[in-house]
Order: sequence, then structure tokens, then C-alpha cells
Amino acid sequence: MTNRRIFIGDVHGYYDPLMKLLEAIAPTSDDCIYFVGDLVDRGPHSSQVVEFVKSNPYPCILGNHEQMLLDVLEHPDLPHHFRQSWLYSGGQATLDSYETGKVPEEHYQWMKSLPTYLDLDDIWLVHAGVHPTIPLEEQTEEHFCWIRDEFHHMSEPFFPDKLIITGHTITFTIPGVMPGKLARGCGWLDIDTGAYHRQSGWLTGLDITNQRVYQINTKHDHQRTLSLEEATTKVDPAKLFHRRIMR
Repeated sequence: MTNRRIFIGDVHGYYDPLMKLLEAIAPTSDDCIYFVGDLVDRGPHSSQVVEFVKSNPYPCILGNHEQMLLDVLEHPDLPHHFRQSWLYSGGQATLDSYETGKVPEEHYQWMKSLPTYLDLDDIWLVHAGVHPTIPLEEQTEEHFCWIRDEFHHMSEPFFPDKLIITGHTITFTIPGVMPGKLARGCGWLDIDTGAYHRQSGWLTGLDITNQRVYQINTKHDHQRTLSLEEATTKVDPAKLFHRRIMR
């Protein structure tokens, strides 16, 4: 059997569903598992998710929720509204998942070490996307962790020979995409199916090697396995509108 490359969408603190998802995927020691960021916030067990990924040889990239957490921890003089915004966006659930109510130093240092992207030859893994009109070497952590509209409106691939795999934007917030579906645009594939969201609840694992999609629902514990083709909706950038949605 060919060694698989498996990509896990935004977990957002849902440790138990993540364990069930990995049980369904049944990775071997030869498979490579990658996390697309946003391990923390909103779900009940962020600390367990971080400890699990940190303790295993699973590459993970920086998500905007890790970035917000780091900003709060590193800059105690940040305006009060910034900290409140993070707490409201799921940060309080992250703090509550630690017995002490504080993020331990080893978790902080590990999150601080996360790269903003991974170049896997034919795949470019990044949390949010890239800015289509700015040279890659001039783009910042802010672009890689936060961008939405400019990226999704691309009418041609950013890379001629790489598929960009992202999380960050819950797929059903993209016009024409139903809850639980992956979204494919011009040179990109979004696998954040909204694990925490009441309108979806699907946590996704993508086996890109075998073109299989594994999903478990955090709300009602349903599981399903689909082909990548049947699990994905193609997005027409000409039909998109600019959105203002939650962090």
C-alpha cells in the first residue's frame, strides 16, 4: 500500500471527535498526517488537542486562532477589546480546558514554533491562503493566517504546479457550498467544514493519496467516508461576493 498523505481540517478543541476520525482513517506509522491549524478555541478540549499533536510526529501550521492566543500571551498591554475579542472567539474555552486556567509554557513555546506554511512539492499547506497579487516572499503571517476574499476570488491558480490546501474559512460560508462539503477553487482546496458550527459540525480528514474524505460530526457522532469528488463542490469565483464573517 502506498504511504498516505492525510490532512486534518480545523479541529477547534474537539478532541474526542478527532480521535474517532483518526480511528476511521486508521493511519499506519508510514502515513504522514498534517494539521492545517486552528487546533484551539471554541471546542471543549483544546489543551488535549494541542498535547496530542505536539506529542506526535504530525506537522502542523499556524492558524489565526493560535496567532490570537500568542498575541494575547506575548503582549499583556494589548488593548482590552483585543483580548475580549479572542475570549469571545473561543479563547475562554481554551483557557477553561487547562486545569490552571493558563496555557503552560511548553504549549506556548510549541505554538510559537509553528510554521505559517509547508511546501510539500505538489501541495502548499497554509491556514487561510495567499494574496494573489503580492509576491510570495513579501507576504506576511497576517496574509497566511487571515486572508479570505482576495484568495477565494482568484481566477487562476497562484502556483502552476501546486495545490493549495487550506482551512480557516468554513466551506458552507462560501456561496453554493452545502454544510460538510469541501470547496475547490482555482488552485485551492478548503477542508474546514465547520467542526464547531451548529449548522455543520463536520470535522474532515482528507486522504489526498487515495482521494478519500473521512468525516465525523461533532454534534451527533455520525461518520461517513466519501470520494474526494463527491465530497467537493467546485466554486466559481465570478459568483462570489465579499463576506464579513466570524473569526
